[in-house]
Amino acid sequence: MRIWPGKSYPLGATWDGAGVNFAIFSEHAEKVVLCFFDSISAKSEYARVTLTEYTDNVWHAYLPDIRPGQLYGYRIYGPYNPLAGHFFNPNKILLDPYAKAIARDLHWDTQMFGYHYKTGKNYAEVLELDIRDNANIAPLSAVIDSEFSWGDDYQPNIPWNKTIIYEAHIKSLTYLNNKIQPNLRGTYTGLGHPEVIAHLKELGITALELMPIHHKIDEWFLIEKGLSNYWGYNTLSFFAPDNRYAVLADWNSAVREFKTMVRALHASGIEVILDVVYNHTAESDQFGPTLSFRGIDNKAYYRMDSKRPGYYQDFTGCGNSLNMTHPRVLQLIMDSLRYWVLEMHVDGFRFDLASALARELFAVDRLSSFFDIVHQDPVLSQVKLIAEPWDIGEGGYQVGNFPVLWTEWNGRYRDSIRKFWRGDAGLIGEVATRVSGSSDLYGASSRKPYASINFITCHDGFTLQDLVSYDHKHNEDNKENNQDGENNNHSWNCGIEGPSDDAEIKKLRFRQKRNLISTLMFSAGVPMLSGGDELGQTQWGNNNSYCQDNRFNWYNWDLTAESTDFLQFIKDLINFRKSQPVFCRRKFFNGIKKSIYNGGDLTWYNVQGEELTDNDWKNHNLKTLGVCLAGDAIDEPGEQGQRIKGDTILYYLNASDYRVGIKLPEKRYLARWELVMDTRYDSFLEKTEFFASQANYLLEARSVALFKLEKVSLKKIIGG
Repeated sequence: MRIWPGKSYPLGATWDGAGVNFAIFSEHAEKVVLCFFDSISAKSEYARVTLTEYTDNVWHAYLPDIRPGQLYGYRIYGPYNPLAGHFFNPNKILLDPYAKAIARDLHWDTQMFGYHYKTGKNYAEVLELDIRDNANIAPLSAVIDSEFSWGDDYQPNIPWNKTIIYEAHIKSLTYLNNKIQPNLRGTYTGLGHPEVIAHLKELGITALELMPIHHKIDEWFLIEKGLSNYWGYNTLSFFAPDNRYAVLADWNSAVREFKTMVRALHASGIEVILDVVYNHTAESDQFGPTLSFRGIDNKAYYRMDSKRPGYYQDFTGCGNSLNMTHPRVLQLIMDSLRYWVLEMHVDGFRFDLASALARELFAVDRLSSFFDIVHQDPVLSQVKLIAEPWDIGEGGYQVGNFPVLWTEWNGRYRDSIRKFWRGDAGLIGEVATRVSGSSDLYGASSRKPYASINFITCHDGFTLQDLVSYDHKHNEDNKENNQDGENNNHSWNCGIEGPSDDAEIKKLRFRQKRNLISTLMFSAGVPMLSGGDELGQTQWGNNNSYCQDNRFNWYNWDLTAESTDFLQFIKDLINFRKSQPVFCRRKFFNGIKKSIYNGGDLTWYNVQGEELTDNDWKNHNLKTLGVCLAGDAIDEPGEQGQRIKGDTILYYLNASDYRVGIKLPEKRYLARWELVMDTRYDSFLEKTEFFASQANYLLEARSVALFKLEKVSLKKIIGG
């Protein structure tokens, strides 16, 4: 086999049309051997190539006889000294961290551990090297040809203030949809199916946020329980799409099918955002397997605990944390992100437990190297960046503290709105801040209202249906004695107690769902729907269904009459939001204490139709809030430079247990209030209903009503 020196960049296996360049980083290795396999069933490699070229801590070679489709792995020699942070073991085949495809998945066995595994809980075991060769079962990397016909594919580039996000799992969204061919359900191709795209378009979605599709593994303890890491937050490769979502479930199809899916979504004007997990890897803690990073250069890739030699720092609860202080780790993440944008054409990323990425030493540093690099990157600075702004480490809750360019999952929005609709007292001021864009969190850092990704539910926690149906979690099927998942006192359930087959209880629950979703869509910021909520998806009270590859997660497309009505309600709600500029603001409200008739753009009203007083704001028992958004006060230019004009909108939120008589605010010009929707009804009003100035309106307990101001002539009013 011919071997040429090759280049140290790019890292990974790169086919150039004539041969393949192999390059792998290892700062502390003493020898690197490239191993070739002829099939996924091979018991051992058929050839070994020692990489003798070593440039800037990168081992490399160019092989003109290698072609796409070649399977490979590495054996890396160096010290085995866990107490010093080194886990080198050449008896273990290692995945290329830059592999664009994974040809053979993990087969769990004690051979996958670099140490002499007995129980996996005693550190004395870790200190003993395991000399068994695992070439017969180890995961294998594959060389790919990245060529693909993108045609006229383009990024939709939806402005943030007009973005509506739908968070979904590829398999969950499609697996039970009988309008899709059975062999396509649960796949990239199934997600790009015209039926799925039609559903998203009719719903009004502009961006699809996909739960992790990076190749992952199932933890051994889950396999032993007959479960799996269904959600996928256990990444093994940051470049390879997961084979499980390919029609043929193989690496050769996964890359091509993913690209085809993106192309189809783009053609319909829908952006693709990936949920990415760069805070930890699937190799777990010091008792975990040696699959890739640990055996390549453990001390470089992972954060070691200075107080406990041989142990990892863990800011995620998953066993390890990537070493964001090392330039090659930063390069790995940046190269991965650019790959998904440039080669796979995705439109943005949601960063799981993003606070972990900001930790320079121990504390969270909002000006860390990671942010600096992203900000100056000509590719990544132009895509959508979403942070889950917390991790489990000290000081990890960082909502509102990420820098410009970043948006954030606004956990304070979720908690406040849930508590409000649960009926908690003393929340009027907090709710007013959240629905007006959370300027307290984002205004001081020069960010805009769209920095706030508003949500009521997400993959973590209860579905919307369960949120209004359960007061306690029911995670027994996870086989952890119901000890996993978020504690009930933090989930702010909005449950309405009673049997599920009781007609009145069902009616109240659907109204509560309409209340929550209406509040979401009427709030300044970017709304995010949790996939399946529009269909009435239930997980039967399980608020941590990460390990359930079954009907706990698969969306149910067999809708009841009530669920069909709710689906239509959400469609109408999103369509109404998109038609009203006051909901899609790029700037915060001006904050001037003037009514909308005197130059203000936002006014808060009490039930008497008067502006809230200081005493109202201090009233701990107040649970009804009126919000008026002035359409004529918008000072933002349209896309063609024209001045945007919209309707003046008035909506009331009544979270009390009582009906409330409200007096509609006085108008200073000839106009009347048109009732658009009231959540006491199953749908938007089909028959127009108008109310004069200072007219009384009866607002049902636990309900939302929205009005639109219509300027009319006196003749029209008199004539009816």
